[in-house]
Amino acid sequence: MALTMKNPSHPGAIIREDVIRPLGLTVTDAAKALGVARPTLSSLLNESAALSWEMAIRIEKAFGPKADHFMRIQFAYDEAHARAQEKKIRVKRIRKVA
Repeated sequence: MALTMKNPSHPGAIIREDVIRPLGLTVTDAAKALGVARPTLSSLLNESAALSWEMAIRIEKAFGPKADHFMRIQFAYDEAHARAQEKKIRVKRIRKVA
């Protein structure tokens, strides 16, 4: 049985605090280094956009941390938010008919 976190951090917060800030970069400078528009990176860092595989690879290439690490964080974040809404999902279980 896998354990899931109840309230995992958004990957944008982790990237902001553990990657961008320690390097002393502004959002503008980081966006330039990543080859993306400033609003695109800002949305991720402000936790209003999900991390895409493309962005994760850009972060890996520019700053070092592995893309799959951040994508696992995104997965955990998405799963926790979906599980929080689980009771609202109404689906009947289908059983094999003999």
